[in-house]
Amino acid sequence: MPAVFPFAAVQFKQGSGDVSSLVAPPYDVLDAAGKRALLAKDGSNVVGIDLPHTPAKELGPPEAYEGAGNAYRANLKSGVLSRRAQPAMFAYRQTFKGADGKMVQRSGMAATVETVPFGPRAGGGILPHEETFSGPKEDRFALMKATKCQLSPIFGLFADERGLGTKLVQTVMAKGKPDMTATTAEGVLHEVWTISDSSTIKAYQDALAGQDVFIADGHHRYNTALNYLKHLDGSGAVAASHPARRCMMVLVGMSDPGLVIWPTHRVLGGMKGYSIDAFLAGAKGALKTTPAGNDLTKLEGQMEAAAKTSKNVLGLYDFASKKCFVATLEAADPLQARFGDKPKEWRDLDVALIQYVVVEQICQPKLNGGEPVKWAFPHTIKEVQEIGSGAETGAGGGKAFAAQLAVIVRPTPLQAVRAVSRANQLMPQKSTFFYPKLATGLWLNPLE
Repeated sequence: MPAVFPFAAVQFKQGSGDVSSLVAPPYDVLDAAGKRALLAKDGSNVVGIDLPHTPAKELGPPEAYEGAGNAYRANLKSGVLSRRAQPAMFAYRQTFKGADGKMVQRSGMAATVETVPFGPRAGGGILPHEETFSGPKEDRFALMKATKCQLSPIFGLFADERGLGTKLVQTVMAKGKPDMTATTAEGVLHEVWTISDSSTIKAYQDALAGQDVFIADGHHRYNTALNYLKHLDGSGAVAASHPARRCMMVLVGMSDPGLVIWPTHRVLGGMKGYSIDAFLAGAKGALKTTPAGNDLTKLEGQMEAAAKTSKNVLGLYDFASKKCFVATLEAADPLQARFGDKPKEWRDLDVALIQYVVVEQICQPKLNGGEPVKWAFPHTIKEVQEIGSGAETGAGGGKAFAAQLAVIVRPTPLQAVRAVSRANQLMPQKSTFFYPKLATGLWLNPLE
């Protein structure tokens, strides 16, 4: 992988003690109500800087970003935030409840990595796995220019086939109590151990030498780091030691037992000619659909039963009639003709099949006059229901959205993420959701 470095992080409470009231989820899972709730607990919460404009899926007014930059600098001046004198890496553990109700732990290391273009490189590259949207990149770029700071870490994965990186992190954690802790609203415990001794840092650098970094979460933010470096280059030569040449990440080994992927469902709307009967008629020849009752909360269980005999299984839910269906493919490899140059792992992705079969072959041409449909990307059945009720969520929605059809998916397998990334291909947008999200506010990476 690109070289890994310690960094002089900016932190709340000088990097020690409980910071529960000061951290936040990443910007892309928050709405205006979530932001207000965090600031109500503590007006210095990092969300006041990291989310100056909602929704963060598009560029906001210039004064919003100017205000964020002013707030960041005011917090540094007052001592609410302070910069470490000595660079460090940070062992990071998240403890959370899994889908089966049992407690799970995921461990990684916060560090900085060389800011290099996406793609394979000798000695290891930065490999994306998802396509991105232009709006969030514009929003994050405006914020980075205003604050001159990387406000939240990118979630990176590395193969760690020998387990050396993961073992080193766990060894550090076993030696003593964490320096900093936080418990977030969803019940996740975040613990941080500060590592400043050169021997441990060197051992971690050696453990990761030559490995690729797969972006698990934060594609828009890594693109922003690249764009910011390019922006600085356009203003004059950027020294090799400039902080913008390094990007803050939390690195997690793929062998870590706490690596959990949640599904990212699709809610579709805005189709002028949509009805469930029209959709089912248009799907003939592409999808085999089986009625599955009227209880959305039971649909995932019915999908799992169907998956015992079928490879790709989708759930369909019509908001108007509340009818559920289990859908499987009529063809064994329906994307082969159009995407024969892509690896089979990519063509087998449920999310690719939704985009190119359900949306582009059925919904757009047959139900919407060839025009694009509207999307929302919830991760849970509860979020699907909230969007259907007209609520605005961090996953999309709102009264103007008018949800029509939900397409329920199973989680994208980790091996598919690795295979598609190594083939230098991109999955469709919002293909994965690694749970839980990293906390924003445990570390900030100053770029000046």
